[in-house]
Amino acid sequence: MKKFFNITLLLGITLTSFAQQSNNGKQPLFSSCQDNQNSSCFYNTIQDYVFHNFVVPDSLANGKYKGTIHALIQSDTLGRFSTLYVTSDNKQLDKETIRVIESLPKVTPVIYDGRPTFSKFSIKINIPLEQYVPAEEHAVMYVGNDAKAKQKSTYTTDRKDLNEVNGLVEKPYKNAQFKSHLNIPFSHAYYANFDAYINQVGANAHTAAKPLNYAEVAKYYDFEKAQSSISKNKTSWWGRKLWDENLVAIQGENYWFTLNPVFDIRVGKDFNSDSKSTYVNTRALNVQGGLGKQINFTATVFESQGRFADYYNDYARSLKPSGGNPAVIPGIGIAKEFKTDGFDFPSADANISYTPSEIFNLQLGYGRNFIGDGYRSLILGDASSPYPYFKLNTTFWKIKYTNTYTWLKDIRPEVTEDKTYATKFMANHYLSWNVTNRWNLGFFETVIWSNTNDRGFDANFINPIIFYRSVEFSSSSKSGNAALGLTSKYKFTKNFNMYGQLFLDELSVKDFTGGEKSWKNKYAYQIGAKYYDAFQVKNLTLQLEYNYVRPYTYSHSEVLTNYGHNNQSLGHLWGSNFKELVAIARYTKGRVFADAKLIYGTKGLDFNDVSNTYNYGGNIYLSYDDQRYQDINVAVGQGNKTKIINGELQAGYLINPNMNLKLFGSYVYRNFKPTVETPNVVSSQTNWLSIGIRSDLFNMYSDF
Repeated sequence: MKKFFNITLLLGITLTSFAQQSNNGKQPLFSSCQDNQNSSCFYNTIQDYVFHNFVVPDSLANGKYKGTIHALIQSDTLGRFSTLYVTSDNKQLDKETIRVIESLPKVTPVIYDGRPTFSKFSIKINIPLEQYVPAEEHAVMYVGNDAKAKQKSTYTTDRKDLNEVNGLVEKPYKNAQFKSHLNIPFSHAYYANFDAYINQVGANAHTAAKPLNYAEVAKYYDFEKAQSSISKNKTSWWGRKLWDENLVAIQGENYWFTLNPVFDIRVGKDFNSDSKSTYVNTRALNVQGGLGKQINFTATVFESQGRFADYYNDYARSLKPSGGNPAVIPGIGIAKEFKTDGFDFPSADANISYTPSEIFNLQLGYGRNFIGDGYRSLILGDASSPYPYFKLNTTFWKIKYTNTYTWLKDIRPEVTEDKTYATKFMANHYLSWNVTNRWNLGFFETVIWSNTNDRGFDANFINPIIFYRSVEFSSSSKSGNAALGLTSKYKFTKNFNMYGQLFLDELSVKDFTGGEKSWKNKYAYQIGAKYYDAFQVKNLTLQLEYNYVRPYTYSHSEVLTNYGHNNQSLGHLWGSNFKELVAIARYTKGRVFADAKLIYGTKGLDFNDVSNTYNYGGNIYLSYDDQRYQDINVAVGQGNKTKIINGELQAGYLINPNMNLKLFGSYVYRNFKPTVETPNVVSSQTNWLSIGIRSDLFNMYSDF
């Protein structure tokens, strides 16, 4: 004969973090609770139902069994209950729990945003318990408000089990990242979604120092509304996780975190190559979260293999480091051989952010930084490999002041000792000032120095308010590399603005104004424009940009202290001695997107043959004192003038907005035509077609 045991449901009836949909503080409604719609009626109805309907299997009905059942249950949009997860030390109890939960009477579901929604709860069933106790009585963990009462309830002499762990309350996950100071992964395509909003006339936003964080963008752009507008509203667990939700999302009283897989899986063909195909196979894991309102963190670990179009593979090999590895994948890092003609290139990004007040934000990270409003940055770009950095953001009045301290590497054989790459350091600061409702000015200064004589990270540059050039002059024997920068942006209307940059590398005023086009005139400038909702087409953005970089810019007398990292430029990815015109169109509608980009440029290359070994100023990893071509009448494009055309069309569909996961197809056309072909520089044409699925978390450039 089956026996009934007294059972109870403890406090563990709480909304879990897997919902990711708000219930506005309400519970589903049983018909018996029509006149009493508070939460206790809902809880006690479930308790009472389980108490009267749960049947303990005969094999355990001897009165001596003691155990606990944990279950995660769900009510759907039709008010039906189901069990998502159940665990105990007995399979028969698991089966009986599922039966009882699924036999619960239907409820009226919670209505959110005008639609029925799912609700999820965790329950705990203890067997046996001699007396049924209403759920709300279990919520009292101690009696009294004084510290002694609290201490007495925790440290008891009868050694009863505590309920602290199971009593921790989880909340529905409500996209906590959108209100946090977590950095928004910097992708040009993703930032285009809110670029018009943060560039409204009159907005006191500072848009140049990237990545931006959610809190500063959320003042002007409603992430929650934007994501809700494209929601698929799927009811199944798989449907919600695929289209709208994080894989794992947990939120409590003073914490939250999410966990998501990251992919970049694509295949393609370079039609001008003998290689069978191109591919990328990236698997990664991203975790992000917050502790209280002040601390946020994110980390992504990538494991990748790939083979690219021929020009891309050749460029990666041209960056190869000391030590035998064959290549550096642009923007990612050192690569190993993979099979016969591929690369294996692991990578990682991480950032922890501490915001003690509205004024200060401190970050410790491993990644990339970018300064500017354009597609390129001539001051600090994100086309090099990630690096460790410490950043201090100070925001007040019309000012945002960003200090960044960076650890960099030179991986050339000439400076590698004991199989260890050379270390150098960079400190820079950038002051963004909203002069008027329409006009922004930015001032930049940087210095790079090496670890010569165990100089290490020089304390002279820790002071966040300082003039680096004068300090470097007094603290070293001309070994440092100092540079200045200026940015500007003017908002003509809410739909149209213009921006620009000026970079001055080791400024020599006499030569700059002398009119002889001296080689010492190492400068670069940029001018560009953006047109939002172009021609009254919603979400169509047009951008036009011109970049001009003089020969020998970013280079230095000591190559170790050039403006580079991991054999890549920290400014423009083409290095120096070039000019380019960039035209970009971006369009989105719901989850559908399309981008078009066309780049036309002219760059001066070295000949590098026995008859001509001059340094024409295009390679920043040559000393400007080493076989410099000439001292005056130095012009952009000098040397082996090469015309470069790079076009790209991309279209696709946004699968999941949480990790910016996209299904896409792309076509790249590249024409590279030097005036003179040499053993190292040959004409080439590329037609590269790719399709795949990618989490677009950073800019991976292919236009060099």
